[in-house]
Order: sequence, then C-alpha cells, then structure tokens
Amino acid sequence: MRSLLAASAACVFAAAAAHAECPGNPNAIGTSRTITVDPTEYGRIGTMQYRQTLPLDDKEVVLTFDDGPIPPYTNRVLDILAAECAKATFFIVGRQARAFPDLLRQVYDAGHTIANHSQNHPRAFDRLPLSRVTEEVEAGFISTGAALGDRNAVAPFFRVPGLRTSAAVEAHLASHGVMVWSADFPADDWRHISAKQVMQRALDRLENKGKGVLLLHDIQPATVLALPDLLKHLKERGYRIVHVVPAGPDRPKTVTAPEQWALHKPSKLGWPRIVEATPPQLPVPSPESFGWPHIFQARALVETRLVSVAVARSHRRQLVRVVPTPRWPARTHARTIAATLPAPSPQSFGVPHPFGPHITLPLPSPQAAKSAGTALSRTVHAGTESSDPRMTGAPTTSQ
Repeated sequence: MRSLLAASAACVFAAAAAHAECPGNPNAIGTSRTITVDPTEYGRIGTMQYRQTLPLDDKEVVLTFDDGPIPPYTNRVLDILAAECAKATFFIVGRQARAFPDLLRQVYDAGHTIANHSQNHPRAFDRLPLSRVTEEVEAGFISTGAALGDRNAVAPFFRVPGLRTSAAVEAHLASHGVMVWSADFPADDWRHISAKQVMQRALDRLENKGKGVLLLHDIQPATVLALPDLLKHLKERGYRIVHVVPAGPDRPKTVTAPEQWALHKPSKLGWPRIVEATPPQLPVPSPESFGWPHIFQARALVETRLVSVAVARSHRRQLVRVVPTPRWPARTHARTIAATLPAPSPQSFGVPHPFGPHITLPLPSPQAAKSAGTALSRTVHAGTESSDPRMTGAPTTSQ
C-alpha cells in the first residue's frame, strides 16, 4: 500500500515538472508521467480486443503511431510532439526502417518508444502460417534494431498489422516475452476522412472511454493536420499524456495493482443488492391442532356450542356440541330491475342507398298510412276472388 502511495506521489511531482519544462510553450500539454511495464506480466493490452489495458488513471492518454517512418509526415509529427513536449510510442514497419534509417533515429533520439509492427505489414496476418508469422516478427525486430544500431533499442512491444491477430500469433509472441499491443480506441485516420473528423472521432471516443491507448498513423496527411488541434483540445479538457517504456535491469517496473489494468475498475457491490431472505418460521403443531384428546369432537378445531336435543324413543334430552351455522357471508337477494329499452323509431330502420350514403325512410302522415292500408286490403281481397289459378294458388290441370 505504501509503495502505491509513493508511486502516486511520484507521478504527481513528475506531472508538475513535465508541464513546467517545455521551453517556448508554457501552454504545452507535456508528458505527465512515464510508466514502466513488464511485458511478461500482462502480455496483451488494449480493450478493442482484450480485457486488460495499460494501468492508466482517469483522463490519461497514451499516443501511438503505426506504419512509419515515412517523410515528410513523420517529420511533421515529430515537430508537433516536440513543440508540445509530448512523448509517444511508434510501431515501426521493418522495411520502412530500412528505407529511412535517419528518420527512425530522429524518432528514437527525441525520446519516443520504438516498437515493432512487422517487417512488411501483411494484411491477413491472422491467416499466415506460423513460419511466416515468425519471419515477419523477427525480421521486424532485426530491421528496426539495425537502423538504430542496437537491437535492444527496440521495445519488446508488438502491434499486429490491422489488429488481425490469432491464438497462434499471440502464443508465439508470449513465448518470446513480447507484449501484444492493441488499442482502446482508434481515430479512423486510415479511412481517408478529413482532419477535423479524425480529431472529433478521437475526442468523442476518448470521452466515452475516459482514458486509454489512442491508435493513430504517422503516414497519413490527415493525422498530421489534426494532431496540433487534437493536443490542444486534450489539454483544454484536462487530459494528460503518458509515456510507456519497457522494464529492464536498470529500470524497474511501475508498481500497480491488478485492478488498474482494467479500463474501468470494478465497482463495489451497490444497489440492487441480493439479500438472503429468511424463510418464514411456522409454529410447531400441537396435539390440540389435531383434536387431541377429543379426536372425534370438533371443539378443539372450530368454535362449537352446546345444544339440547331429544333422544329418539325416549323422554330424555341430551346435550351435544354442534358447529354453529356461519353468519358470513350473508345471503342477499338482488332486486330484479327490468331493463326498459326505448321504443324503436322508423329512423332506426334506415335502408342503404345504392348510389350514395345510407338514408332513412320518410315518416308518413297518419292520413297517408290509413289510405295505404285501405288500398292494400282491397288488393288482397281482389286477389283471393281472381279466377286465375296462378293468383289463387290452386293447382292447374294440364291439357
């Protein structure tokens, strides 16, 4: 615990010194602290692919650049970082190191961490045979180390090209003590978007994560254009730059706790909590519950009363216990209420109109109704007296 407190205090003093020691730029974001990691302790970091990430505090950012070096973009990135006194980690492609060794040495001499990004940056790295994976990894370390004049100048950090990793790749790197770096969030600067979009995506994703490893590319023009404003906004929002270096014989690892390697520390158990419910305690049944000792009488179970009854074929009476008729629920008689419906009116028998909306029959006057009834009765009477069998309904005789 004391070692953790001491380490935290050292980080605070280092951050204050970093902000105060940037000549020519008092508003520089600087490098708040440097953490030293043991590659064999946590072999894979970056929550884009893994559960663990670097042991960062809230509002801390690690800058990483892939695929370089390449002029003039890497040169401009170095100038911008130098003006802000910010340190980063560069994942170098081996063939680029061979092509531009002087530029690679400038990156190293500026105090940045040099790491491996394979020899040729094959796209389908996860589908390569293990022999080719071994060749790409080893050749990358050899080419970059040769350009710097010292193999040990290359940190045992490796980022898989395109983040296309596999179990075989990770097992091979772990067996050689190499730490696999993914990232916590990218800025999508390889997607050929504008510099403003690169900056905004980086800031939005950092706000969402709160801290972490930012993935950039120093070979992209948009990244070079976005970097000055990105560092400015990081400073305005209270973020701090952290530099990462590997542990060694003369450089002990930074003391950390296991939970610091998680992007979000596991919170203590809060609401809702699981509470163990106490089962209800029922009373132990007594013999009286079963009618004992009067097993054949109900007085021990329910309320009873004594009633005098006459004994058949005898003039004597005997007292017996009976269960009284329950008073609840009381029997009630509902009153039958006849439902009185309104008499239908002629408007209730509207007829559909074949060429328009429904219409209702007109109301006839009493005189018209009486005349219609008289005419109907005359028609029926005349029909019954007709000699036409078709009108009377009498059977016809065929000729």
